[in-house]
Amino acid sequence: MTHPRLLRYAGTSRQALAANADHGFAAGYALCHYGAGAVYSFIPKNACSTLRVSLALANGAIGGLEQWSWIHHNNPTFRAGLRDLATARFTFVILRCPHARLASVFLDKIVGRQPEYWQLNRATGDRLDPARFCFRDFVGLVTGPELAADGMEPRAGLVLNEHWRPQVDFLVYAEYDAWYAVERMAAARTDLAERIGLELVDARPLTRHGTDRFELLDSAPGGGSFADMPLAALAELQAGGRAPAHAALYDAALADTVARSYADDLALYAGRIGSETLTFPNIKIDSKEI
Repeated sequence: MTHPRLLRYAGTSRQALAANADHGFAAGYALCHYGAGAVYSFIPKNACSTLRVSLALANGAIGGLEQWSWIHHNNPTFRAGLRDLATARFTFVILRCPHARLASVFLDKIVGRQPEYWQLNRATGDRLDPARFCFRDFVGLVTGPELAADGMEPRAGLVLNEHWRPQVDFLVYAEYDAWYAVERMAAARTDLAERIGLELVDARPLTRHGTDRFELLDSAPGGGSFADMPLAALAELQAGGRAPAHAALYDAALADTVARSYADDLALYAGRIGSETLTFPNIKIDSKEI
């Protein structure tokens, strides 16, 4: 009989569990809601600030939203140990459409020249030029072979940063009691309140990471996508209160490239959530997750 809390990566290696890098990575993102005996796998860019603020309040670490930034210094604070993982009474994770997640990190972290931009710049040998670098270039670096040179990890671009690393890497369990989606947060909010008494507090007005504060544009000036608009021009758009909608960053070729590189994430989302809320519901999915 399969254990209800089967660890997704534990059996993939004969190493001691403590030396299993895949399990160790996923376990590092598993957080406890102590009062409910619950474990939540947090995936960056998947409403993770909302969940971390909500957990901090629920676990009694902060007294109010005025202390919300506490979460940025305390990612490991509620980390689940092996006993927590094995005995959790409830487990859940929040998925996101891979195309939307990659667009989100680009518009937030790369256009905004956050630390993730500078990390990517260093990985290229300081060759990023904001006057030229665009979403097409970003997708090429993340999904292509350039950052995997000299015998490095073949997925070097994909795993360079947690904010665009494939979502399947963060799953510590083979199965969860609840699979939620960023695209269906209202349903997640209701269900978590009913099942474990967790009140989700929307952190977007606090973090200002999302595109909800912008007027969203469905096409670039003159028509077509924003795939080739450089960072400097996108930053100017944002300064004026406008930004591309996630889908508007893609043309057909880019959408297919991301679908191939994040095929496991796409298949997981389609299987657990449904394809209706994907950015491209009819995109071809070819994955071992199916």
